[in-house]
Amino acid sequence: MQQFFKMQGSGNDFILWDNTVLNLPPDEMSFWAKTLCPRGFAVGADGMIFLDKPLTQSHDYDWHFFNADGSRAEMCGNGARCAARLAHRLGLAGKEQIFGTDAGAIRAQVKDKGRVRVQLTAAENLHLHNLLSFHDSDPVNVHSVNTGVPHAVIICDDVHKVNVSGLGRMIRMHPDFAPSGTNVNFIQVKDRGHIFLRTYERGVEDETFACGTGAAASVVVASALGLCANSVQVVTSGQEYLNIDLQEDNVFLTGKADFIYQGMLFLDTFGLSSPDA
Repeated sequence: MQQFFKMQGSGNDFILWDNTVLNLPPDEMSFWAKTLCPRGFAVGADGMIFLDKPLTQSHDYDWHFFNADGSRAEMCGNGARCAARLAHRLGLAGKEQIFGTDAGAIRAQVKDKGRVRVQLTAAENLHLHNLLSFHDSDPVNVHSVNTGVPHAVIICDDVHKVNVSGLGRMIRMHPDFAPSGTNVNFIQVKDRGHIFLRTYERGVEDETFACGTGAAASVVVASALGLCANSVQVVTSGQEYLNIDLQEDNVFLTGKADFIYQGMLFLDTFGLSSPDA
C-alpha cells in the first residue's frame, strides 16, 4: 500500500503524491494517472500531481502534473495551489516557495484559512478576434492566450446557456490549435470587477468546476479588450471565487486549496507496484 493525498481547489480535484518518498520514475507516472483518475473505478480526480526533489537549487521542489487521461500538462493553476499547501504541510517548503513546472518556476505563498496565492508565468501569445469556422455553424469569435497552458476565450451574453461540452470540444480540437489543442473558456463579464467562467479542459475532455489558468486567461483577454479592471473576482461554475490580479506582466491567482483526505492505496487492485517492491 502507498499513501496518497486528495485535495481540491475551486472544484478541481487532484491525487497528490510525495515522490521524495514514493520515488516513482517519471516514465511510469502517466500510467498511474490514467489508472487512478477515472471516477467510479478508482480514486477519481481531474489530475495527478507528484511532488519531487528539485533539479535546481533555486527551487524548493519540482512537480510532475498529469491530466486524468494521462497526458502531461505544463501547468495547472488550481493544482499549483494544492501542491503548495501540501508541500508546506509535508515540510518540503515554507510558506513562501518556488517550485518547478514544465511552464517554468512558480512562486507561491501559503496564506491563512487554506488560501494560497501563486504567481503564474507571464501571459504569452495573446491573440484577439480570431474568427473560427465550423461545419454547419456560424463562425465563433475566439480570443487566445497562454497562461502556462494554452487557452481560448469566448465572451458570451449568458454563460449559463452555453453548451460547454459540445462547443468546447469543437474549439479544443480546431486545426488552429493543433497539434496539442487548447483549453476553452466561456466568460460573461458581469462588471469590471466580476466575471462568470465555465471551462472545457483538455485532458479531462469535459467541463470542469474551475480552471485557475483559465481564470487568468479570461481576465488577461477581458482586460486587453477594455472590459474589466486589473483585479477581478472570477466566479467558477462550481460557485467558487478566484481572485486574479494583473500587475504589469505578472499574473497572480489566489484561492482556497482544501485537503479532502489522505489514504492508503491498494496498488495490486490496479496492477501497480511500489518502486521499492
